[in-house]
Amino acid sequence: MENEQIALRLQAVEHKLERLETLLVSLSQKLDVPAGPDPAIANAAMQEWVTDYVSLRLQQLVPHTCDHPPQVEDAHGPYLEGTDVPCTDDVVHRVGRIPIPFVREMVVQRVAQKAREEQIARVDVAYFEQAATF
Repeated sequence: MENEQIALRLQAVEHKLERLETLLVSLSQKLDVPAGPDPAIANAAMQEWVTDYVSLRLQQLVPHTCDHPPQVEDAHGPYLEGTDVPCTDDVVHRVGRIPIPFVREMVVQRVAQKAREEQIARVDVAYFEQAATF
């Protein structure tokens, strides 16, 4: 009887060892798989994210629409921003569409200076476009 019990125990141990070996092989195969995503896919995803972020920030900095508060006008009409040179409403709108403040100021000062030199009564869009070129 002892031989039978020893044989059964030996068989049970061998079965457990086979199961353990199967688990170890499975674990080894999982460890052999490279960790992390494919670098090309990760790079493409990062480029897409950066493009979307930059696009969003540019839209925030330079909006497609131009909403400006109404300018205070006196009896003679609007003036170029920060000057005493009269202009048309179209010119005020055109100046307001210049998104960078220091560029807007440079353009306005240039147009105002030329209008004073040439003694222009009111700056219209045609004169503004001509005078604003550097």
